[in-house]
Amino acid sequence: MSAIDRLLAIMAKLRDPESGCPWDLEQDFASVAPYTLEEAYEVDDAIRRGDLGALRDELGDLLLQVVFHARMAEEAGAFRFADVVDAICDKLVRRHPHVFGDAKVATAAEQTLRWHELKAAERAAAGGPRDALDEVPLALPALARAAKLQRRAARAGHTLASAAADEKLDAAELGERLFALVALANREGLDPEQALRDANARFVAALRRAPAPR
Repeated sequence: MSAIDRLLAIMAKLRDPESGCPWDLEQDFASVAPYTLEEAYEVDDAIRRGDLGALRDELGDLLLQVVFHARMAEEAGAFRFADVVDAICDKLVRRHPHVFGDAKVATAAEQTLRWHELKAAERAAAGGPRDALDEVPLALPALARAAKLQRRAARAGHTLASAAADEKLDAAELGERLFALVALANREGLDPEQALRDANARFVAALRRAPAPR
């Protein structure tokens, strides 16, 4: 039995209605989702600390989340773990025609541009030009989501106004300013995370009202 087959068998046993674990049997996609996010952050933490032993363990915990969701989907008759693997394999091959086909890409920047072009083509083929902003998850932390929304908007040709457009900041200065804004929010009794979520929502709404860039 391969390592991944062993893990799949363990997950199936945990979810067995007759002999499984009561806690595992009570879970659904929504209840497991917060653990999935937490494990992703713990992977990030291990990488930032340069702890490869911890990274091995945290990647295992994150893999368990994928297996857990896939098992629940299989029970619902939606898809299996193998379908998840096949889908990502197909996507990687499709989006790397310079590796698996005859296309030519000279630089990483060119490949990034090509990747986004292929994603846009896939969205159109799936039933119309779905708004790329829809693909930025609402569950992301507000600051990460703001950064991603702005990158998506800029890529689509929207000009983003800034109160300090010509000002240059290094990472330390930027961090101090963000920290100061959090302190200001605390002083005023405001939730900075919610304030930025609301700003993100206004940004998306404004972009959708704006004419398409030429």
